[in-house]
Amino acid sequence: MHRRRFLALAAGTMAGSALPPLRPAVRAQPAPVQLAATTRILDINGRPGKAYGLMQPNGMQGVHVTAGDSFRVNLVNVLSEPTLIHWHGLEPPWDQDGVPDLPRPMLQPGEARAYDFPLSRPGTHWMHAHTLQEQGLLAAPLIVHDPADRGHDEQEVVILLHDFSFRTPEELLAGVTGQGAASPAMDHGQMPGMTMGAAPMDMHHMDMGGTGAMKMDVNDFQFDAYLANDRTLNDPEVVPVEKVGRVRLRLINGASATAFTLDLGKLDAHVIAVDGNDVMPLPSRHFPLAMGQRVDFRLTIPRQGGAFPILARREGAHERTGLILATPGAAISRLPVLGETEAPVLTLAMEKSLRAAVPLAAAGEVLAFAAHLTGNMETYDWGMMIPAPLRVTKGARATITMHNMSMMMHPMHLHGHHFQVIAIDDQPLAGALRDTVIVPPMARVTVAFDAANPGGGWPFHCHNLYHMARGMMTTMAYV
Repeated sequence: MHRRRFLALAAGTMAGSALPPLRPAVRAQPAPVQLAATTRILDINGRPGKAYGLMQPNGMQGVHVTAGDSFRVNLVNVLSEPTLIHWHGLEPPWDQDGVPDLPRPMLQPGEARAYDFPLSRPGTHWMHAHTLQEQGLLAAPLIVHDPADRGHDEQEVVILLHDFSFRTPEELLAGVTGQGAASPAMDHGQMPGMTMGAAPMDMHHMDMGGTGAMKMDVNDFQFDAYLANDRTLNDPEVVPVEKVGRVRLRLINGASATAFTLDLGKLDAHVIAVDGNDVMPLPSRHFPLAMGQRVDFRLTIPRQGGAFPILARREGAHERTGLILATPGAAISRLPVLGETEAPVLTLAMEKSLRAAVPLAAAGEVLAFAAHLTGNMETYDWGMMIPAPLRVTKGARATITMHNMSMMMHPMHLHGHHFQVIAIDDQPLAGALRDTVIVPPMARVTVAFDAANPGGGWPFHCHNLYHMARGMMTTMAYV
């Protein structure tokens, strides 16, 4: 305490008089971030590729803000087509969530919209179009910094992963359905009603002739490139780091239909957060990351220095992308885009090891829902057998048990809320807090959340863009 303030307090106490209470400092809110939905040209292995972008006037992609401040963004659409941006991982008021017609319409060309709501928690998040434009890289990091980390001697490295195609999303969909694709906006207003009609269970990949084993479907499409911060492994970003320097890696899977396994090579690291929520530190050099998910690693660069690839290996395939952390003077070798071995298929093994740093409090009465995830690759129809919409009351604890009846993994995402993974294949656990969790074929995953953010229709859907476009989406409404 300042000496003069201490003496004044002492004098006031001795005199028996009461001093006015200290007023908490009023935190000045930052000026609104100016953000434009625009277009840009990327170098994709020597070929120009048109992509979207979410750019600030200084050329920065995305937004960095601080917990405790307000999320103040002025979004302007400078595209020649309508669009809208979803703030994935944040808990905004429902009318600022950024999903077309839930409840606000898309931004027309030249139109602007202001967003302003409190940021209660830090974390690694991202922003993206809730339309097929997401495939065209209309996405960017959204990092909410913890004010308590100011002054920490730690370098931050943000990596946004994506899959890229020179074909349009409509062309990709037409190739697997043999028919016209959904509209760019995917008609969100109609999707909730579709969820009661389940797509057929995937029987065509059941090997009934011999072992009776079921064959898993992995990867919907073969993309032209896989990117880390808009670059392929043929020309990766090289991030300078210091020997013995501490680094926080923030990795975001912004791909439309590609899951990855992260590979930190020789670097020892701890997983410290998933989907923007702290977990009990878990040592690991590898981590499965599905579409929409995020993970934070903390690591220390070895004393001897060197070049350290951070790789993202495409699920069940040889393709990979990534960037390189390098100390001054380190020799940097060329890394082939194709790895020697196929990357693993994503499972829930790591999920079972994660523990929330701050789990949900115990609750009394619980609203329980069950969702059967259905569909198949043959007709490319996907759906959910679940009441549409889910109906909750403010203040209630709710659970959703998801049973995947298809032969493809689905990363399931709930808007406007974070949930805790509380059971895998009916085995209870005090798992991580997330907003997106994978449900592998035939697996059962149960999540719990507190209904604390009222809205007329929060989307709940698969974060494979094309599964969502073909019907795997419903909404959750407060009553």
